[in-house]
Amino acid sequence: MKSLNKLIIIIFFLTFNLSVFSQDYNFTKQDTLRGSITPERAWWDLVYYHLDISVNPDEKFIKGSNTITYSVIKSEDRIQVDLQNPLKITKVEQNGKTLDFESDGNAHFIKLIEKQKKGDIQSIKVFYEGKPKEAVRAPWDGGLSWKRDSNGKHFVATSCQGIGASIWWPNKDHMYDEVDSMLISVNIPKDLVNVSNGRLRKVENFENSNTFHWFVSNPINNYGVNINIGDYVSFSEIYQGEKGPLDMSYYVLRDNIERAKSHFKDAPKMMDAFEFWFGPYPFYEDSFKIVEVPYLGMEHQSSITYGNRYMKGYLGRDLSRTGWGLKFDYIIIHEAGHEWFANNITYKDIADMWIHESFTTYSENLYLDYHFGKEASSEYVIGTRYSISNKEPMIGPYGVNRRGSDIYTKGANLLHTLRQIADNDELWRSILRGLNSNFYHQTVETKQIEDYISSKIGFDLSYFFDQYLRDVRIPKFEYSIDKGVLTYRWVDVIKNFIMPIEINVDGENIKLYPTTQKKSIKVKSETIIIDKNYYVNSEKI
Repeated sequence: MKSLNKLIIIIFFLTFNLSVFSQDYNFTKQDTLRGSITPERAWWDLVYYHLDISVNPDEKFIKGSNTITYSVIKSEDRIQVDLQNPLKITKVEQNGKTLDFESDGNAHFIKLIEKQKKGDIQSIKVFYEGKPKEAVRAPWDGGLSWKRDSNGKHFVATSCQGIGASIWWPNKDHMYDEVDSMLISVNIPKDLVNVSNGRLRKVENFENSNTFHWFVSNPINNYGVNINIGDYVSFSEIYQGEKGPLDMSYYVLRDNIERAKSHFKDAPKMMDAFEFWFGPYPFYEDSFKIVEVPYLGMEHQSSITYGNRYMKGYLGRDLSRTGWGLKFDYIIIHEAGHEWFANNITYKDIADMWIHESFTTYSENLYLDYHFGKEASSEYVIGTRYSISNKEPMIGPYGVNRRGSDIYTKGANLLHTLRQIADNDELWRSILRGLNSNFYHQTVETKQIEDYISSKIGFDLSYFFDQYLRDVRIPKFEYSIDKGVLTYRWVDVIKNFIMPIEINVDGENIKLYPTTQKKSIKVKSETIIIDKNYYVNSEKI
């Protein structure tokens, strides 16, 4: 049993909590071109994409174009478009004229002929083709998954968080700028179905192929765009939500339709919990879909992908070791939670990826809170602490497309601690809903989230966030009790750290406000119990 537990911990670290950068990482020019707002990106703002491609699964080949429509913020004549090798740009056009371009690795700089006047709406059409990178460990490494189902039919899907959407299509591959709307047209062999984001507008039928046209009416980040190709069948239901009827559709492999109809009952239960805690589903206009794929899952906007093998928990395992993790399908709940935190509220720089993953990991125990009660939710999130490494900060280096570490379970426990500091569940719920309302369909920086929560709780949380996000140490509540006097302080913390904590003495709950300086109060017992809902260490001296 000990060996099994050790294996589970190793697997969990590999898939979730290992940092993808180290403090002495040697960043390159390509990291900067990918991860920063370069001058060739800054002068134009995305308006509309039309991704129009043909996918040949037999050859693992993509060919097509992306029409990029943008508004001019400042007059310039060079525009950066990203596309990763081995895919190649074959031609670029604007208003029927062929444009010259030069490439620096995966960044391509296009020389514009026509004057770019501030306020104008312009378009370029980028043609490309090739065999995109094949994902080996999707979704962890990213790329195309070229698989076959049990009947031998093609089963293809994209996943590209971190590595970037330019791994399979040309775009402005930086998170700060989301396109306002998008048409995704995908031509595939006639015996297959493509499912993408948004709503299906039409299917064009040809002799040996079909083209599926999906339209996204809401802003969408690049990695949230996906294609999923397979022998799909579907079923749907209408959810009566806060904003009215919501179409919820499910696309699964033909042989799995009956299993899915039973197993996907977690989906409307998820919507009940998350609309309560986070506010209305952010993309009613584009519907909600779950799409089966040949990898574990990903939070693609309005078409979250699913590969959890129709099991409860995480591939049948309870990541909290409490039993509560087997009360729901981890992928349905976690990936759907990203519709609020990742797709609605989106980081500008992947260094702030904790905004996506911490809130969404925390959404798992809020699901439990809604359906099974507060004690269940607390036990679950506390139970996940064993997987936290505390070796590198949660916030990564900016401008080089690198995320931080421990952004899943440590982030969830950070938020659970904030719930205790708020000391009022309705206030806490209003903060979560307020985030999704105030930052609706926006890209954000960490400071915006920090400042919003601080203002609503009414407590200066700057030291709290600096400690948990930017330092690797966990605050230690150091205390002693001598002749009825409890002396206490915070250690292992940044300078001037302050955070409240609750203790229980002889059945009485007491809220303290320790600092790095010793404080004392009189107590009636030689024993205290520190509230385990706070993610802290403690030591009696």
